[in-house]
Amino acid sequence: MKVLFVCLGNICRSPLAEAIFNHKIKKLNLHTEILADSCGTGAYHIGNQPDPRTIKTANKNGVEIAHRARQLVAQDLEDFDYVLAMDEQNLQGILRLKDAAPYTHKIKLIRDFDPQGKGEVPDPYYGTLHDFQFVFEMLDRTLDAFIQSIK
Repeated sequence: MKVLFVCLGNICRSPLAEAIFNHKIKKLNLHTEILADSCGTGAYHIGNQPDPRTIKTANKNGVEIAHRARQLVAQDLEDFDYVLAMDEQNLQGILRLKDAAPYTHKIKLIRDFDPQGKGEVPDPYYGTLHDFQFVFEMLDRTLDAFIQSIK
């Protein structure tokens, strides 16, 4: 199984989701069966490492993160079993990809799995470390529920 996490620039939310997910999957000894990646709908940061605050937040919470930003491509919709967008804007960006129609069943908002309620993962880019921690905690609980749904 393959899971793709998608945000705008692929340096804050989606690489953090990927790192948290990989951490949890490894602890469950499912890392050889379930693979994850992340990308952005925009081309702003292609090839860059995650934002330093993303790295700091992941490390503070005991999660390893190693990623280089990339942009979403149409082939991703075929290659991944789940495509999880961080917010409505990026969900719409995914759905606007050429030939997205056959894959809409696997494209969802990540917080559709949040036990505290549906919504969007806010972009912490213009915020503080506190905002990154808030996003971490939101993704952490949501990914627990997502993993339970796919086990």
